[in-house]
Amino acid sequence: MSKNKFLIIVGGATATGKTATGIQLAQHFETEILSCDSRQFYREMTIGTAKPTAEELAKVPHHFINLLSIEDNYNVGDFERDAIKVLDKIYLEKNIALLVGGSGLFIRALCNGLDKFPKIPIEVKNEVLNLFENEGLKALQEAVKIGDPIYYENVDRQNPVRLMRALDVIKFTGKPFSSFQNQQKKPRNFIPVYINVTMNREQLYDRINHRVDLMLEAGLLEEAKLLYPYKEKNSLQTVGYQEFMSYFEGKTTLEEAVELVKRNSRRYAKRQMTWFRKDHHWANFQANEIEKMIEYVQQEMT
Repeated sequence: MSKNKFLIIVGGATATGKTATGIQLAQHFETEILSCDSRQFYREMTIGTAKPTAEELAKVPHHFINLLSIEDNYNVGDFERDAIKVLDKIYLEKNIALLVGGSGLFIRALCNGLDKFPKIPIEVKNEVLNLFENEGLKALQEAVKIGDPIYYENVDRQNPVRLMRALDVIKFTGKPFSSFQNQQKKPRNFIPVYINVTMNREQLYDRINHRVDLMLEAGLLEEAKLLYPYKEKNSLQTVGYQEFMSYFEGKTTLEEAVELVKRNSRRYAKRQMTWFRKDHHWANFQANEIEKMIEYVQQEMT
């Protein structure tokens, strides 16, 4: 086997089957998995994050699942630092590790390092925050769409934190937020191998709708209700929880909230598919093509 260290990244849109794929690959290569789905870091967020089951977690050592409490502050920079430490330990005994998840931001941070952005004055941050508080999410979306249409196409548009971060940079610098991305890569002690788990869009949308129904049967509404007191936390500004907060406040019906979860999940999956398709590092496979994935990884390692 090569003396180089490799990180197999199993990416793809939500509900494509990344969890099962990652476990099968980790079992084959006798290694461990790092999750880069930031919502799965939180112990209190289980059903709505499609977290691996106890049985799945028992099959392969996992890192970053149930790492935090909803009250903890944790960002992508923390993940970059902590994930490198975990990989360093794994690589003491193994040549291969896996990273599983659909967050492009977290994948980029670990493989390439975080991009450097200008320090934003508090006055600009307050201006953007006031826009959100006074005019809502739609105003943020429109402002980012005008200021940086490229980033707008890729960002989770239901996440006000990411929209505000981009708008801070746009307003302060007069430049698109995306122009500060993809800067010079930081050196890493591993070689990434990128696998994108794909699925026909119509099939994926049906799968997403069905998965939301299964989540509701498993207690998603009750889980979201327990998290309602923490609705302002960044970790809850996300599809699958956010939509129920208006229902708890009497602003929407349960049927409307459920339909919003399905719609926003489909839209999020569409943006993820666009992001993975644009990045030519990724090799595309169906979830059931495990043998082909293994062959591809072995080729990349030679």
